[in-house]
Amino acid sequence: MIQSMTGYGKSELNLAKANFIIEVKSLNSKQLDANVKISSAYRDKEIGLRKLLSENLFRGKVELSVWKEKNESTLQNTLNTQAIKEYYSQIFELRKALSATNNMFTMKSFDADLLPTVLKMPNVYITKEDNIVEEDWTQIKSSILKAIAELIKYRTTEGLKLEKDINLRIKKISSLLLDIKPFADSRIKKIKQNLFEKISSIESKKVDENRLEQELIFYLEKQDITEEQVRLKAHLEYFTDTVKTDFPNGKKLGFIAQEIGREINTIGSKSSDADMQRLIVQMKDELEKIKEQLLNIL
Repeated sequence: MIQSMTGYGKSELNLAKANFIIEVKSLNSKQLDANVKISSAYRDKEIGLRKLLSENLFRGKVELSVWKEKNESTLQNTLNTQAIKEYYSQIFELRKALSATNNMFTMKSFDADLLPTVLKMPNVYITKEDNIVEEDWTQIKSSILKAIAELIKYRTTEGLKLEKDINLRIKKISSLLLDIKPFADSRIKKIKQNLFEKISSIESKKVDENRLEQELIFYLEKQDITEEQVRLKAHLEYFTDTVKTDFPNGKKLGFIAQEIGREINTIGSKSSDADMQRLIVQMKDELEKIKEQLLNIL
């Protein structure tokens, strides 16, 4: 079976002091490209989370987001009273100096603007740091695994759709390969007939019969597509068997698709028959659609 690299998973966790919303998204990528968005308090857990994503999701452009919503009423920022006092003391001294040198200076206006100005100064607020409780983190990690499981379920569902479509296209190529066989057989007969007609018009005295026979055999072998047909049939069967194996198998299927394309191109290059060329074009069209689907397979 195959899995898609595209997926989405979500879980929610309600704890005593905070609620968590966890989302995992993935898109197609050649390798695992993991991005973790989490509160700075949990940054030391990021390496472990990347490893967790790697062990479970294997490939894809993956984004894990852990959103924290506090449900406690306590303030997260407190006033730095010591800093405020120092600012006020310095500004008060400045006020006295200004009033002594300028009689037009209005003390009332200065006092009215003083507190709002002080509250805008640096280091006036102290932000409380979140404390990590290991019991909470155990539950958070469990919820992350639930979101990952949801994503894998999504990938599996999408993978079944891809598998159905790809199998139909492989069967179509196999059917077209069977359709080619009678044209290929009649084509060789035509080539032989044309060669014999041309040879008969040549004066036998001017021809080395042994050399001519060798060249004819070589030419006919070059025109024959039996080996390519056998190899293409084998590649198509191998592709179908690989689809049934455990994932991740996207890269392997991509390699087999390249071999399928190589055999189709070789058959096409040897085919001078218009009916055969039409079948080859249809095979190439089906294969291109398969390759597009493979870009999103795990």
